[in-house]
This record gives sequence, C-alpha cells and structure tokens, in this order.
Amino acid sequence: MSLGRTVRQLLMPRRLLTLVLLVAAWCALWGSVSVANVLSGALVAVTVTLIAGIQPGHGRIRLVPAAQFVWLVAIDLVVSTVNVAWEILTPTDHSDEAIIAVDTGIETRAHLLGLVVAITVTPGTAVVDSDIDTGRLYLHLLHADKADDITAHVQRLADLAGRALPVDTDREEVPV
Repeated sequence: MSLGRTVRQLLMPRRLLTLVLLVAAWCALWGSVSVANVLSGALVAVTVTLIAGIQPGHGRIRLVPAAQFVWLVAIDLVVSTVNVAWEILTPTDHSDEAIIAVDTGIETRAHLLGLVVAITVTPGTAVVDSDIDTGRLYLHLLHADKADDITAHVQRLADLAGRALPVDTDREEVPV
C-alpha cells in the first residue's frame, strides 16, 4: 500500500471521526488533555487503525439502527427500574420467576456480547447462560407470564444489534 493511499484512507470522514474518538479516549484514560497526550494518542490511534487492517466500509456502525438500539435499551432501563421498584415497595410479592431460552439468531460473538450486556443492565432480567453456536440466551425473569413479550423484545434487540453493526461472517473471528 502506498503512502498516499494510506494518508487518503486516514483522511476519510469516518476514519477521522474514529481517530478523534480514539484520541479522546486516550486523553480520558490519562486524565488530562495536553499536547503530549494528544500527540501520543494520535500516534497510537493511527498505529492501531493501520495495524488492525480495517478496510473502509467494513464494520462501520449504522447510525439509525444503533440509535434505535440505544433508545430501546434506555427505555428498558427506565420501565424496568420502575417495575422492579414497584415490586420491592409493594407488600405483595407478584413475582413468578422463571428461566427461559430465547433463540436470537445471532451468529457473532460481538453481537451476542452487546445483547447480553443490554439485557443484563436492565433490572428484572438477567442472562444466566448463552450458547454462541446457536445464538440462544437463557434468561432469568421475575415474571414468567411476560415470557412471550420478553422473547419478542429480545429478538427485536438482537435484530437491531445485527443491523447497527454489520459484521463480515466470512471473516474468521478471534476466539475468546
């Protein structure tokens, strides 16, 4: 790859945004913004993006599905927090706990991890186990009667996660 082509790839708007975000993360990790931190962060960001071999157009985030995913998780946080708080504050125990299996159709570790985190951060539901080979999640629910609604909701989250961050399934993933 020629130097001119490398520079052109680094100056693409999405790549520039990636570099700026990586430099900002670098400065945040060091706890201050200084000339030394910005320059060293830029050097690390450029090196990492070049070594990673990320091709333009591969693995980029689709903003609309990503925003829908984040919005849905934010709504889940609010609604489930209110529901769990109500469950705790009322004297009658209405919980009917269950563990259910949900087939998500997810084929990559990155999507499954994002989905597991999104589900686990919402009160009242927890991921007990996952199977990467089948894309199946095992969830603990406080209310078994809502299993069908939760299954549909998890499948919607899985669909949004897959559309927000497309991954080349032809490329082999690094084992964890």
